[in-house]
Amino acid sequence: MEIKEYVQKYDPQNQFDVLVNSYKQIEFAWNNEVKISGINVTEISNIIVSGLGGSAISADLMRNFLGDELIVPYIVNRNYNLLKFANKNTLFIASSYSGNTEETISALQQAIKLGCKIVCITTGGEVEKIAKKNNLSCVKVQPGFQPRYALGLSFFSLLKVLQEINLIGNQNVIAQNILSNWKNNGVEFSKAGNKAITFAESLVGFIPVIYSVSDSTNSIGYRLKCQVNENSKLYAFHHEIPEMNHNEIIGWESYQEKQFHAKIVNIVDETYHPQIQKRLEILKDIFSKSGVEIITLKSNEENFKVRLLDLIYLGDWISYYLGVLRGFDPSEIDNIHTLKEKLK
Repeated sequence: MEIKEYVQKYDPQNQFDVLVNSYKQIEFAWNNEVKISGINVTEISNIIVSGLGGSAISADLMRNFLGDELIVPYIVNRNYNLLKFANKNTLFIASSYSGNTEETISALQQAIKLGCKIVCITTGGEVEKIAKKNNLSCVKVQPGFQPRYALGLSFFSLLKVLQEINLIGNQNVIAQNILSNWKNNGVEFSKAGNKAITFAESLVGFIPVIYSVSDSTNSIGYRLKCQVNENSKLYAFHHEIPEMNHNEIIGWESYQEKQFHAKIVNIVDETYHPQIQKRLEILKDIFSKSGVEIITLKSNEENFKVRLLDLIYLGDWISYYLGVLRGFDPSEIDNIHTLKEKLK
């Protein structure tokens, strides 16, 4: 079938067009007026971003994106409780696209009691209600998307918050470059025979085992793993180098294709430490001896920040195509809905 036929048959909510137009999310977030009051950068000793799923991956990505630009500790919280060090000098950011994520709401309520400096990023829901009740700064983002398809909104809203508080330098040029990258690639990835669908076709019938590098591209690897889970309705696994060299590498000694039909996806970047690059070359030999095929994802963009978002966007398209090629609706998340209903 042609791409349009797959979209019409398996994508009734038309996430295809959402992906094509994802650059517009960057436009919205970056042009959105952000008002933050009562927060002085000199009084911030640490940052906690609290969120789950699509709202949390933006915070993970931010850690890779900013690298050593942040001069205070930065933590991503994915739980009901806050760490004990949170206090009045903590910048607490509640990131919940729906505004109704129960773990984030619980952490937000604790942050209020502890007197943290708080900013909320949401479309509304309970988080917005709490923000209004407590006179908290609240950045409203565009509604109407599934959270995992709204990364442009969540990530660039978070980036703008950090910029407005003067925790980082001006990001306007980088934001515009990424916007252009997504806009151009949205056109490219919607054409027949594009590289995203080619990667997806190569993964049909296999379990992706994704390897990225800690503190550099690990957010890309984890994002791809989660997108394959949700969009492609498929198991996927992710680990980080060099940590996997100290444990998971041994598992490949007994690899048998009939037991575990896998393909390795390596996330590669030119800025990796020389020893990491050497490790990747050694791993290629080990994997080859085990008889497992390797797929390499690498961006050719000049700027590291643009490369990160370039690969994030490519991964989203790969997971989308892998879903429809396998005959699954890339919007459906029935098990998540079932879990939430039973938790009530």
